[in-house]
Amino acid sequence: MPSEAALLASPPPAFAARAVAAAGSPVREILALTARPGVISFAGGLPAPELFDAEGLRAAYDAAFAASARRALQYSTTEGAPELREAVAARATARGLETGADDVLITTGSQQAFALITATLVEPGDAVIVENPTYLAALQCFGQAGARVIPVPCDEQGVLPDALEEIVARERPKLLYSVPTFQNPTGRTLPGARRAAVAQVAARRGLWLLEDDPYGELRFEGAEVPWLAAHPGAEDRTALLGSFSKVMAPGLRLGWLRAPAALRRAAVVAKQAADLHTSTVDQLAAAHYLRAVDLDVHIATVRAAYRERRDALLAGLGAALPAGSAWNRPEGGMFVWARLPEGHDATALLTAAISRDVAFVPGAPFYTGTPDPRTLRLSFTTHTPQEIGVGLERLAAAAGRSGSAVAGRGLPSADRKP
Repeated sequence: MPSEAALLASPPPAFAARAVAAAGSPVREILALTARPGVISFAGGLPAPELFDAEGLRAAYDAAFAASARRALQYSTTEGAPELREAVAARATARGLETGADDVLITTGSQQAFALITATLVEPGDAVIVENPTYLAALQCFGQAGARVIPVPCDEQGVLPDALEEIVARERPKLLYSVPTFQNPTGRTLPGARRAAVAQVAARRGLWLLEDDPYGELRFEGAEVPWLAAHPGAEDRTALLGSFSKVMAPGLRLGWLRAPAALRRAAVVAKQAADLHTSTVDQLAAAHYLRAVDLDVHIATVRAAYRERRDALLAGLGAALPAGSAWNRPEGGMFVWARLPEGHDATALLTAAISRDVAFVPGAPFYTGTPDPRTLRLSFTTHTPQEIGVGLERLAAAAGRSGSAVAGRGLPSADRKP
């Protein structure tokens, strides 16, 4: 029986409207569902754990403690450890974007950098423009901020600059959010000419650019494309987000933000309110690692493994998905984007797939507005080519296809665009 005090008590106040309105991540829910042993998952954008340089990172932590355990375990400045900021700046400069240590803010994963920029720039009712489809956590973050999220028309290469200019003129948004290189979820890359055009639209119309680049160093083929931030017109209005999650280890939760001085200072204040600073010991270990190890050599190993896994997935999709499906061929990153033929639904296929211990992510949650229910995202990084073959056999069974041709001989459809 409830106590007399409990019977007389009033309920606590309601949650904030942004907490009630924000939906959970279907992707995270699928990952939880597929965590049981034996499931082959094409769902999560997870780096391959067997490729982590565990010994090198362990030595880096030892070095951080040996250099000064007191410093490693102490509070540090909000902006980040100077040696890690210098290392990030040097890597950005080497990739064609002149950057100094003072231009960099170290964050707790690039996801925090995204949240800091949103908190700094976006007020309830502000319009923000996104690619469609786009990164799901971005939609969640903008939704919690109370933004009006407006999709810009895209094709298989990304944003259409003329359509962007028309929307910016009409809606007067605060910012454009873009993942221009090996985009999540589609894997597509925005060509250099379009990046230049987007930068000019932003400069002409007065628009912030939020450029997210977690996958750019994972290129398997094709020429490098300069960051949006490197194009004329974008210099004073681009917040560039980077991460060590995909090239070092996601458990470190280390990201970085490069932004114009005034925006970066505002982000520092927002970070002070969020977590004071990113873990000191993790920052110092990462800095030691970058001094002791040639990260580019490690990344080359990761690229080679991921290229082989991408090719294994592409080779078998023709036999695994329903006849008439189409998909792209990303030049890097972690994802292939596919579309089922008319009359099919990716969520229904997922239900059948999970019953056969294989999973992917339906494309619908990544859309703003009306989704395309036939789309799906497949990640190829987590499993070996052999495991990918088994997963494709299971997916073929879920789709009602024969698994005998999954090995992928003579499947020209691997080059078709969705």
